[in-house]
Amino acid sequence: MKTKEKLISEKMMTLVRSNSQEEGDALAQALVDAGVKVIEITLTTPGALKIIKKLVKNKGLLVGAGTVRTVKDVKKVAEVGASFIVSPDTNEDVIGATKRLKLVSMPGVLTPSEVGIALDSGADILKLFPASSFGPSYLKSLRDPFPNNLWCPTGGLTLESIPKWFEAGADMVGLGGPITKEGIGLVEKNVNAFRSAINQAVR
Repeated sequence: MKTKEKLISEKMMTLVRSNSQEEGDALAQALVDAGVKVIEITLTTPGALKIIKKLVKNKGLLVGAGTVRTVKDVKKVAEVGASFIVSPDTNEDVIGATKRLKLVSMPGVLTPSEVGIALDSGADILKLFPASSFGPSYLKSLRDPFPNNLWCPTGGLTLESIPKWFEAGADMVGLGGPITKEGIGLVEKNVNAFRSAINQAVR
């Protein structure tokens, strides 16, 4: 299964953003232990490239980099084996570099203009960010003039809002804080809760 198809099939992308490499490593391992298949390591995490390089050794795990804002970072991420690139913004150069290196591009979009730029630049999946600030109804409104595209709302999603996001047209969701903010000990519980909510929403 190709990277884009696997991302959409899994429906859930988990994010690791931490203040130290040690914590980032531990959170990533907790996610792997909880059975997640898609992990994004944000480049704001110290030692992010080392964490990615270690994670890609896990068979069946799809590993990407987040908060990627420069072409230089795209190249660095590709060198350590990541499969997809996630950004908080819409940057034509970053999207272009991602596609040239045959990685999946998931730029952050919020406005119709950003959606248009992202699509024209070759983006594969549109990351609506910050999603919770605008809500599922905004996603539906934004989708209507841009049909037949793939969407991943990210930022502040809650367990209760999951059905509404998929009803509004989400193809997958990005989950960071909702999974990890309560600490490593509760990662598995949170993963299972969100996976259950997603399965209920898309069946």
